[in-house]
Amino acid sequence: MLRLALKMLYGDVAKFVMLLGGLTFCSLLMMQQSGVFCGLMLWTTSTLRNIKVPIWVCDAKVEQVNEVVPMRDIEVNRVRSVEGVDWAVPLYWGLISARLRDGSFQPIQLTGLDSATMMGRPAKMTAGNIEDLRLPNAVVVDQIAIKKFKQKGIELHVGDTFEINDKEARVVGICYAEQSFLGQPYIYTTYDRALEYAPPQRKLLSFVLVKPKDGVPAAEVVERIRKIPGITAFTDGEFNDRTLDWYIKYTGIPISFGTVVILGALVGIAIAGQTFYLFVHENVRHLAALKAMGAGNMLLAEMVFLQAFTVGAMGYGLGAGLTAMVGNVFLKVGEPPFFLPWQVLAFAGSIIIFICLFSATIGLLKVIRAEPAVVFR
Repeated sequence: MLRLALKMLYGDVAKFVMLLGGLTFCSLLMMQQSGVFCGLMLWTTSTLRNIKVPIWVCDAKVEQVNEVVPMRDIEVNRVRSVEGVDWAVPLYWGLISARLRDGSFQPIQLTGLDSATMMGRPAKMTAGNIEDLRLPNAVVVDQIAIKKFKQKGIELHVGDTFEINDKEARVVGICYAEQSFLGQPYIYTTYDRALEYAPPQRKLLSFVLVKPKDGVPAAEVVERIRKIPGITAFTDGEFNDRTLDWYIKYTGIPISFGTVVILGALVGIAIAGQTFYLFVHENVRHLAALKAMGAGNMLLAEMVFLQAFTVGAMGYGLGAGLTAMVGNVFLKVGEPPFFLPWQVLAFAGSIIIFICLFSATIGLLKVIRAEPAVVFR
């Protein structure tokens, strides 16, 4: 009987294709938009992954990692004096403009590392040596800078120069860095040179990077640093969660993508529900004949649910496959961002299960109400 149910499903080609197409589009829309949303949220915390340290110290008013409130340089020594701190180094991070050889400008994210330790250095160098940052006017650029400069008609290689705030910057290396939410390239140099490149102002210290001593919990050191007036501290994980929460709470990104996902689910429910109802309606005579031959409502329910979940599984699989293909294209191009965690697949799968239950229930009501005698009318 269950095999007969599948034959009935595949036999009506038009409605089967419509059901499959509706569920495929629904799962594709939900997973693709959720993947772009997750990728965008991943961009907001790229600085934390590009500059990997256990503890971040910043001004007490800072709410997320992409917000910089300058501090006094003396805060570095105050943090170093806290019990349990192994080392603490300054970091400059700011958005300024670079002048290219043709006179055009390119916004950059200037990152100044401690010249003695190079803590916060890029994890992967594709050309050159990070230690060369100690040379005069030296900078290391990321792959996004190469792409941005190329779009402006300039090929950037090790040894080339450009200007930052009317001062020469010589490329001594190329690194790989995750793209940030702002979308601008990372340019690394030493902390002292970053202060020379940056526009003059009274306070220029952006963050203090801290590592606790071996055996001392990072959370314990954070609590001690927070007792210093005017500054606060976060572990890497806390700063990551705080940044994500800020963008979810104070931007329209979740509402925008959430609306599209909800509309995708509603479209899937509407198409699958209506089409499955019509499919069952046209097969009522056949199901009534089975009822007349002794098939109970439980067996007919199994047949209807099998049909719904079969087309649902196929639609979900096709949608996931198309999402993976689209996401692969996005990742190769670099934009828009895309990240597909297993939670998104589980979320889309649960929505498809709900749509199948809804569609099957609508069709099942028609089957249960059908009288066996209808086959003789």
